[in-house]
Amino acid sequence: MNLVQLGWNDFFQADFVTRFSDEWTVGRVIGQGKNVYKLITNSGDAHGKLSGKFQYDTMDQADLPVVGDWVVLRQTDGDPLAIIQGVLNRKSVFSRNAPGDNVEEQVIAANIDTVFLVNALNNDFNVRRIERYLTLVWESGANPVIILTKADLCTDADEKLREVEDIAIGVPIHLTSSVTNQGIGDIKHYFTEGQTIGLLGSSGVGKSTLTNILLGHDQQSVNTIRQDDKGRHTTTSRDLILLEKGMIIDTPGMRELQLWSSDEGLSQTFQDIKDLEMACKFRDCTHDREPGCAVKGAIEDGTLRSDRYESYLKLNREIEYLTNSTAYIKNKEHKMKQYRHQASKNRQLKKRN
Repeated sequence: MNLVQLGWNDFFQADFVTRFSDEWTVGRVIGQGKNVYKLITNSGDAHGKLSGKFQYDTMDQADLPVVGDWVVLRQTDGDPLAIIQGVLNRKSVFSRNAPGDNVEEQVIAANIDTVFLVNALNNDFNVRRIERYLTLVWESGANPVIILTKADLCTDADEKLREVEDIAIGVPIHLTSSVTNQGIGDIKHYFTEGQTIGLLGSSGVGKSTLTNILLGHDQQSVNTIRQDDKGRHTTTSRDLILLEKGMIIDTPGMRELQLWSSDEGLSQTFQDIKDLEMACKFRDCTHDREPGCAVKGAIEDGTLRSDRYESYLKLNREIEYLTNSTAYIKNKEHKMKQYRHQASKNRQLKKRN
C-alpha cells in the first residue's frame, strides 16, 4: 500500500516538511503493545519504540502515539525496532477523561475521518448515551454517523429511529442487520481510499460483527449477547484494520464515556437548545423564573423535551468541572516544566565550572 491509501495527505505532508528532515521516514500506528508500536509504512509492516529524547521531552501522556497517528521514524543498524522521533500534528483526536478519580486526558485514537456511533436496537438502546457519544465525536473533529444495529430483532425500529432523529439533527442514521444485511450496502459507501472510520459503542452492540462483514471474513472475535441484553466484551485493544478501500478502527466496548473538553461538541450536539438560549429575553437567563425565557417556554409547549434539557445540563456541568480541573493541572505541568528546564541549566553550568 502507498501512503495515500493509508490516509497520507497534504495536511501531514506540510507538518512533516516543516519540522523534520527528509532523511527520516513516516509510518502510521496500527497497533500498540507495551512500549512497542505496530506500524505500517510504504515499505510494509514494522515495529517501533520511542526515542529516549522523545520520551523525556513529552510532558503529557496525550502527546504519545496512539492508534491512527502518523509518526516520524529512523531505522538504526542492528536494531529490529524503528526509533520513533515524533508524532505529526493530528487532523482529529478522540479523547476522553481517563477512568478513575484523577482528571487526565486519555487519547483513544487519532486521525479518524468518520466515527460510526453503533447502538443496538434492544434493551440497551439509549438516546442519552447517543447524545454523549455525539458530543465526544463533534469535539474530536471527525464526522459522526449513527448505526442502529440488530434491526431484525426490533419490533419498533421506526419509532426508535424517530427518537434518534430528534436528538441527532442532520446526522446520517442507518438501520442495519447482520442477519438480513439491511443497510450494509449503505454504510460501505463511507469506505473510500485513504478514509479512516472509527467504531464507537457499548459492548455487544455489533461492532466486531460489522467489522467482519466489511472485511469479508471473521477477523474480530464475536460473543453472543446475554439474556439481559447487556453486551459481552469482544474487542480488547484498539487496532487499525486495513480494508480493500479505507481503514477501520474498532475500540473496546465502553459503556460510560467521560467527556474531555467538549464545549464545541456540546454546542453542536445541542444546537436546538443553544438557539433557544439566544432567543431568551435576558442574556444571563438561568432558564428558571425569568420572564421571556425561550427555553422554559419550549419545555412548557412541548417543543423541547424536559429529559433532553436535563441531559444538556448534566453534560454541561461535567464539562465545567473538567475545565476547572484541567486549568489546575496545566498550571502544575507548566511549573514542573519550568523546574526541569532550570535544573537542566544548573547541570550545564556545573559541567562548565
